Amino acid sequence: MRKTASPFSLVLLGLGVFLLVLAPMLAWYVAPRAQRTPVDVDVTTVFTGTGSYFDTGTLRTKNRQKITVTRHVLGDVAESERSGRAVWDVSTTVDTPVTLELKDPRKAFQWTLERWVTDRRTNAPVHCCKEAPTRFEGDAYLKFPFDVQRRTYRWWDNTLGAAVPLRFAGTKHVQGYEGYRFTGTVAPTRTGSRQVPGRLVGRPAQGQVQAEEWYANSGIEMVVEPRTGRIINASISPHKTLRAPGARTDAVTLLRGSGLEFTPATQRRQVALADADSTRLKTVGETAPLAAAVAGGGLTLFGVVLVVRGRRRFS
Repeated sequence: MRKTASPFSLVLLGLGVFLLVLAPMLAWYVAPRAQRTPVDVDVTTVFTGTGSYFDTGTLRTKNRQKITVTRHVLGDVAESERSGRAVWDVSTTVDTPVTLELKDPRKAFQWTLERWVTDRRTNAPVHCCKEAPTRFEGDAYLKFPFDVQRRTYRWWDNTLGAAVPLRFAGTKHVQGYEGYRFTGTVAPTRTGSRQVPGRLVGRPAQGQVQAEEWYANSGIEMVVEPRTGRIINASISPHKTLRAPGARTDAVTLLRGSGLEFTPATQRRQVALADADSTRLKTVGETAPLAAAVAGGGLTLFGVVLVVRGRRRFS
């Protein structure tokens, strides 16, 4: 007597083999392609803290004031799809208590518009698509690259107009979520000049002078979700001043912020986004391949056993 394998055993065997083939495809093919910087972003982050600013009305620096920095990032989906890059338009306002109430970026203490273009896989800058500024560099901007390493990254500081080294400084919990902490500083650096009354910078005998603009940052801290590179908390301490031409000391403080940090609401939103993105990447790159391999191995073994039994010969 001769038995043949049942359709059920063949289905199990085929399904098992399919899952065994699917597991490495998910891990080695699908997962790397899922690590792409999103283009349809619409995110607002808010920093707050105490500091000083120069009041143009009284021509004096006001101290111990609330400083608010608001950054709105909007993805240009059409341009991103056309170019294959991540194209983000970035609006950043710095507000004092007076300008914050106006709720108009055009009336903010400071307002900048930028257009950042990066490679969606590596996070490297790409010089196309009407980027502004046209020479931005580094490897960390509004986010870090995927699979963040415990090393030094070059973070673009738009006020400085250059990349700043941020060194790995351990881990830190933000809203109960652990991230990698990176820190750095900016030494006082001349960034430009502006025409001001001479008396403003200690040159009363001169009507107008080209005062030097200087910038420093005594403390930059970024806490980053390792898998996605999303920044879940940030803190900066900018110091912008004016000096008389050729002077070695500051004459006027334009803006000083001490530990301007993501608000708790911003932290929660960033953590939620990072957690959701990280979970999706983990599912595609680890959980699903492992489950497919285990299930595929079990079904294949069981199917082989049923096929062998079904094909036994009985005399």
